[in-house]
Amino acid sequence: MSKDRDYDEELRDLQIALIALQKHAMDKQWKLLAIFEGRDAAGKDGAIARITEHLHRRQTIVAALPKPSDREASEWYFQRYVEWLPACGEAVIFNRSWYNRAGVERVMGFSTPQQQEQFLRDVPGFERMLVENGMRLSKFWLDIGKDVQAERLKARRDDPLKAFKTSPLDAVAQEKWDDYTAARDDMLTRTHTEAAPWVCVRADHKKAARLNIIRWLLHAAAPSGAAGKKILKGVPEPDPEVIFRFEPAALSDGRLAR
Repeated sequence: MSKDRDYDEELRDLQIALIALQKHAMDKQWKLLAIFEGRDAAGKDGAIARITEHLHRRQTIVAALPKPSDREASEWYFQRYVEWLPACGEAVIFNRSWYNRAGVERVMGFSTPQQQEQFLRDVPGFERMLVENGMRLSKFWLDIGKDVQAERLKARRDDPLKAFKTSPLDAVAQEKWDDYTAARDDMLTRTHTEAAPWVCVRADHKKAARLNIIRWLLHAAAPSGAAGKKILKGVPEPDPEVIFRFEPAALSDGRLAR
């Protein structure tokens, strides 16, 4: 059996399990929230597409917010994101999120150092409030090496079907690699909490990353007891070589790219 066939078969099984999990979540009126952050070209779009491909269209929302308007820029920073939070029975996935302030805004100077520092102070409390009020929150950081990023950004530029995936910021992703690394390190260290931990994904291999993200979501969100066992039947454990809960040692032991 080819590796592609192995991938396609496991992906189908995992997507069936996701459907079962969503049915349970809708029945129990859960509020599901997932945040996807990561390096440019790390594969966030592809992972989200595989997760949501067969889920309930009206109960599943992918939020990829554009640049804030002048009015939104004058609001409390979290305000425009709050409008997208899930109600009971809904699943919302942020394709980039409020963590823009700790990443691209910091590196590109789109906000002030004071605003960035306030964000890093405020976000653990903000997320704790979400969790304490019934939000089931997962946060994923997708990480890739510098050479892999360069290859993927070039592939985007060369493929007319990927025209909408390109961005003016792509041009500086490599140039400012070290600045993005420093911003990532600070963000992960200061916003990883027991209430809202970061899950890191080594995403140099897209297919392995996608499968392991879905495995993690299923094992983390499945209910206890017989209902959970039914959902997880045949679902492999996540591979710790690909996906792991953040810890500071990962910044220096080779698990996260530098």
